[in-house]
Amino acid sequence: MRMKETRQPARRRRGRRPTPRAVTPVALVAVGALVCLVVAFRPDHRAATGDSAGSPAAGSRGTATPDRESSTGSTSPRAPRSHSPAASPTATARPSTASARPSASNTSRTTPTTASLSGRIRPGVDHRGVATMYDAGNGDGACSYGPTDDVMTAAMNHTDYETSKACGAYVRVRAGGGASITVRITNECPTGCTPGQLDLSAQAFARLANPVAGRIPITWKLLSPGDAGTVALRYKTGSSRYWCALQVIGHRNPLARLELRSGGAWRPLPRTDYNYFLAEDGGGCGGAIRITDIYGERLTVDGIALRPDAVQTTRLQFARH
Repeated sequence: MRMKETRQPARRRRGRRPTPRAVTPVALVAVGALVCLVVAFRPDHRAATGDSAGSPAAGSRGTATPDRESSTGSTSPRAPRSHSPAASPTATARPSTASARPSASNTSRTTPTTASLSGRIRPGVDHRGVATMYDAGNGDGACSYGPTDDVMTAAMNHTDYETSKACGAYVRVRAGGGASITVRITNECPTGCTPGQLDLSAQAFARLANPVAGRIPITWKLLSPGDAGTVALRYKTGSSRYWCALQVIGHRNPLARLELRSGGAWRPLPRTDYNYFLAEDGGGCGGAIRITDIYGERLTVDGIALRPDAVQTTRLQFARH
């Protein structure tokens, strides 16, 4: 009896992986040399000298200096590198001068177009009157500025003096013949002087007319001089934190008010006829001071010591008009 042969389905054979052959050192050297030659002769090859995407484009001049800020103010595409204060000469600590000089950081300038705070002496207005002369002596007067070598001064008539509001004002005086001078108001002419009258120092009068004349017709107007220096402040003798009087010296324009910072608010002080602003109860004495000219400009000084009878300078001055 013949047996039936049973066939098994054919199985798919898996291919055998070739056994990797060892690469010789000579082959590696050859391949490396070939790669170098290909890279070297590429048309867009760049020299390996630090060139990158931040390098100047073809045709531009100059060397990129990412550690420096551009003098033209352009923004660098790369973040600036931070510098340690110890390595930067500009970061060296400097001694503070806050105790030696008044602070000007709180100065505010709000200047209206018109002198809304002026009194009788208004900018741009021609005043008519007469000029007389007197012996100014050492230059001191009712404005209490003290002796001075400045001989181009004048005493304002009682009406226009306006309780010392005219003190420190500069006026341009013109005589009928065309001669003119600039004088600073440092004194008050008694009630015998009429409105519009100026009592000039003998030296100032002589610039306008022969002193023999004694009395001449004039016109005068307020002036905001170009070279006025800076403002100074002075506490009156006897001032303390219980009572004080303050004076402003060297202001370019006439003053409208003086205020002291007291209890979190600005407190205006009344003005005396001897040109001091008075705080009889001491409120604010020794603290921040704010002065305002007739144009509405305000200067704030914080740092003036309460030292009686000492002229303390600032770095501030009112704007010219």
